[in-house]
Order: sequence, then structure tokens, then C-alpha cells
Amino acid sequence: MIFLSKKRNYRLFLFVLLLADILAVGGLGIVRLKNEIPDTVYIREGQKDDLTKLFDLPMVTYPETIDVSDQGSYQIPCSLLGIFPLKQVQVETVEEKVVSVGGTPIGLYMETQGILIVDTGEIIGEDGISREPAENIAKSGDYILAVNGSPVTRKKQLIQKIQESQGKSMELLVSREGEEIPIALNPVKTEDDSYKLGIWVRDNTQGIGTMTYMEENGKFGALGHGISDTDTGELLDVSGGELYEAEILSIRKGTKGAPGELSGYIEYQEEKKLGTIEKNTEKGIYGRLDNWQQPLNMKAPVAYKQEVKKGPAKIMTDLGDGVQSYEIQITEIYEERADTNQAFEIQVTDPELLAKTGGIVQGMSGSPILQDERLIGAVTHVFVQDSSKGYGIFIENMLW
Repeated sequence: MIFLSKKRNYRLFLFVLLLADILAVGGLGIVRLKNEIPDTVYIREGQKDDLTKLFDLPMVTYPETIDVSDQGSYQIPCSLLGIFPLKQVQVETVEEKVVSVGGTPIGLYMETQGILIVDTGEIIGEDGISREPAENIAKSGDYILAVNGSPVTRKKQLIQKIQESQGKSMELLVSREGEEIPIALNPVKTEDDSYKLGIWVRDNTQGIGTMTYMEENGKFGALGHGISDTDTGELLDVSGGELYEAEILSIRKGTKGAPGELSGYIEYQEEKKLGTIEKNTEKGIYGRLDNWQQPLNMKAPVAYKQEVKKGPAKIMTDLGDGVQSYEIQITEIYEERADTNQAFEIQVTDPELLAKTGGIVQGMSGSPILQDERLIGAVTHVFVQDSSKGYGIFIENMLW
């Protein structure tokens, strides 16, 4: 009897484990199904799109009739087999949007919102003793906004105030993770009779990228990702910046484990200034053009996320001989990352581009991607281990 009881208990245990596995797999399946359903769908005015194409997912159902608001905005409740609610999809009616396609190299100059502390370190004092006055006080990523109550914006101002301190304690107002806090540092006199705080700082950044699109009112979007500090890796908090003409001079081809790069020259003369940079975000840089002298490329209507599909596409970029189009394949679309700058995967298939660059290289960020003659997104990243592959951002997320 004891043997039979143990056998029964063992079978019950196995049944419970099996049931738990089925529930876990089912739960993961439902989560994945929800991720594949878009949060928002855009329908152009006058367009008779069949929404069934947008929700052509197994076991997903939605009502045949819905309430529509006066503004042409409405919600579609999606469910699993008509029983379990999954998601409310927002449907928006929009006008057709047409922009000028970029691909042109641009020079970037941006000033930080305050003076960025990149790192802290040791200083050798006039007595030969090593000190670290900012240790555990200042942090990498802090932005210095004021010194002893006086606002500072440039590195030269900070250096001057440190020398004027003559070694007396200084109060710095810094912005740290969005919060303004005061910190106190004691300058150290060095062997050359100057004073230092033991901090490495930066007040501007510059580089080369690619214009993605331009609007008739002068607005532009570029890069498809933000400008981050090379040392801290954090998105730079910028007060503004300027856009200049740039010219590609050479190409370092990408190889496995070593991404390539477009090397160029930025003309920082006033007459070469193209416009101003107003925003630096995770999805690109934005601003206005006021002196764009170069010929604009083709105009193209903007595509929305739900219109992008796996298959052939092309990128527009300039390798030093003008903007050209190159063939690529969209190999993966990640619905769960649709709002990021790594929303879909691309692979370069164009023999000419592969021969020149090995695929995607640094400096090509922002190169427009077109599919079916619509602008669908921009190049944002390259795979370190395979430079023929990279990520893209949906253009929908780059619009102002």
C-alpha cells in the first residue's frame, strides 16, 4: 500500500510539473503575441487600408464594428480567440507626409548644458604628494552649472575661477541625474604654481554624421541616435549647436571585430554653416537649416511602422562621390523594440558598398533607408562581428 501511495504521489507531482510547463509556455506565448500587436496604427486620409493585414496574427480577433470619434481616431480591442483581452490598438488618421531624403555628410558642433565632468583623478601637489581632491565628491557625468554662485558655461571660465581661488574651498553647483546639488572641492597647488581640482572636463563635442531628412519649413532630423560622451557613454545634455558642411576624404573598411569609419573634413567657417542644432535625443539630433546650399535629393513619402516588411530595401549615403543608393535586405523586425533605435535588422547586399566599406561603417549613422519608394527609417548601428549587418530606426520615431 505504501508503494502504491508513493507511485500515485509521484504521478501527481509529474502532472503538476507538466501543467506548470504548459501554463508557462502559454503565458510566454501570450506576451509575445501582445508584443507583435502594434500600440498605434496610422491610416492616411482617404486611404482604404484593410486593417485585417495589420492584425493577421494567429488566434487574434477584433470586433467588426467600432465607435469612431469625430477626429478620425479610434481604438480597436484585440483579444485571444475572442475571449482573453490582449491590447487596445489606437488607430490615427493622418495626412500624407513627404520629406526630402538626406544621405549627405554633415559636421556637428555642440556645446554642453554646463561643463561635463568626464572623470576624476590624482594630482601631484607642490610638495610632491599625490592627492585626489574630487574623489567620492564629484562624479563622472556631473554637469557644473555654477562656481561660488556665479554661472559658468565654458571650460575657460572654470579654469580662471580655479586659479582665482588661490587654494580656498570652492562650491560647485552640479546637475547630477537631473537634480541640482552643491559640492565643495579644495583646489590643490601643483609644482608649476597652478591650482587644480582633479577633474577632467569637457564643454563641447564635434563629429561627422549623416543627414536623414529635411522638411520644407527647414526642420531636419539626423543620425537616428543621440550624441553620447565617448568617456562616460551617457547622452550629452546640450545647450545647442551648429551644423556645418562636411566632406568625406577616406574610408577605413570594416572587418570582423573592427568597425570601419568614414573620415572627413568639417569646414567650421561661418559661410559653411548650414543651420542650428536644437535637440540631442536617443532617436537623433534635430534642428533647423538656414543656409542649405547643396542640392536636395529626391522627395519621398514617409512610411509608418506597420508598412515596413522584411525584404529588399536601399540606403542612401555619400562615400565621397555624392549621395548614392545601395541595396540592402531587411532581415528582422523587432516589434518589442519598435520605439527604439534598434527596431529592425539590415544586411548590406550591394557588391559595390561591400567592396568599398565592408558594409556599414561609423559615420553612416543617419543614412536614410527606403523601401517601395517610401522613407522607412535610418541606419543607426553596425554589428562589431559582422560589418555587413546593423540596426535601423523607424522614421516614424525620428519625426518632430
